[in-house]
Amino acid sequence: MENVVLVVHLILALCLIGVVLLQRSEGGGLGMGGGGGVVSGRAAATALGKLTWIFAVAFIVTSLGLTVLAARKSAGTSVVDRLGVPAPAPAGVAAPPAIDDLLPPPPAGAAAPATPPRAD
Repeated sequence: MENVVLVVHLILALCLIGVVLLQRSEGGGLGMGGGGGVVSGRAAATALGKLTWIFAVAFIVTSLGLTVLAARKSAGTSVVDRLGVPAPAPAGVAAPPAIDDLLPPPPAGAAAPATPPRAD
């Protein structure tokens, strides 16, 4: 099911790109000038304009559908589970030893480490 929706989504994307490229430019690059657009009261008069809206709505619907399908597919799993990383130790297992426990004891005749004098 997901593959079918994905193929339809890709076909819609290509059709949407093609229809947008076929439309007549209204001049004034980057939306400056031309006087038209979504803000104006003028409706989409051409067949290519209507087709663009149809493809855009269908593209959004398939995008949402793919999102829902992906969420259902991955429900209850984690990315870490898919990587094969071993699970952390259970809570009843003892913690690893501290660093001080791993160091060897000082020699018997050694003096305590010198501390620098305080600067008052």
